[in-house]
Amino acid sequence: MAENEVKLTKLAKCAGCGAKVGAGTLARLLEGIRVHEDPNLLVGFDRSDDASVYKLSQDLALVQTVDFFPPIADDPYLFGQIAAANALSDVYAMGGEPKLCLNIMAVPKDMPAEAVHALLRGGYDKVYEAGALITGGHSILDDEPKYGLAVTGFVHPDRMLTNSGAKPGDALLFTKPIGIGVLTTAAKADLAPPQAMERAYTLMTTLNKAARDVMVQYRVHACTDVTGFGLLGHGLEMAQGSGVELEIDVGAVDFIPEAAELARMGILPEGMYRNRSFAGDSVDPGTAELWQQDLLYDPQTSGGLLMAVDPEDAEALYEALRPAVPSAQRIGTVREYQGGRRIFLK
Repeated sequence: MAENEVKLTKLAKCAGCGAKVGAGTLARLLEGIRVHEDPNLLVGFDRSDDASVYKLSQDLALVQTVDFFPPIADDPYLFGQIAAANALSDVYAMGGEPKLCLNIMAVPKDMPAEAVHALLRGGYDKVYEAGALITGGHSILDDEPKYGLAVTGFVHPDRMLTNSGAKPGDALLFTKPIGIGVLTTAAKADLAPPQAMERAYTLMTTLNKAARDVMVQYRVHACTDVTGFGLLGHGLEMAQGSGVELEIDVGAVDFIPEAAELARMGILPEGMYRNRSFAGDSVDPGTAELWQQDLLYDPQTSGGLLMAVDPEDAEALYEALRPAVPSAQRIGTVREYQGGRRIFLK
């Protein structure tokens, strides 16, 4: 069997980051677990951030993360690229540079060797594009294929970014269009237009490296990558962690047109409902239409970076981003918290 004949998505119940445990469920599972104190642990799992950060010296901190998921594409090589790009993104969101990676893989025992090889080659190629190395890993047999990476990177302790530093007055910038979860859900039922899926695959295999490299030259107070919890789920974590409100201009958000049409038809991923359950009570929908709200809860895979930028640097950063990241958008502002809801759509 040729590698491009393996229908990986037919072996998976959920696709990509749509398989993530819901944010609310995850918080309950972690509740009560003791967090040990270490003055050099700058960011741990208690912060709901993208990666952990450990200070090694005055000039160097270690950034560590892990991410893996079931197939989001039928082609093994493409799946490997997407999973790797998604895992690397957490380090970019912290302002860091990935350096070392370990494969994490589960494969059915009857999966063709050529397909497994193609999957791994996709991961290797994307990691090398990032300027990092794969140095080993671990694999197990499983009825459902899964792939991802444990990633180690570096950042200067004084220049790391978290999702909890947003300040009132900051501008919100976002770097990729929304709608991946809807499209991949539709694709499993052969309802997604081929040209839309080609764009989705291009977006998912695009590293956030270019956005990170521009971002770190400006005064960015907070950053997170938008993945399985959707724009509103990850935005809520930023708002709560920073003690602020977010105002999102729905008209400024770049929705993938075909995903918008599918959302209007009610073709939505299960993860969207989990994200709405987690964040919905903290969101004032304003006049946003239901399909727009659904897409803002849509779980993304290898999504863009959401940045809270000093207002004096916002325009300059936006203009600097556009040549390298044409899909960059200014989507809102950060406000002082007035009590009650944390995100307001307008």
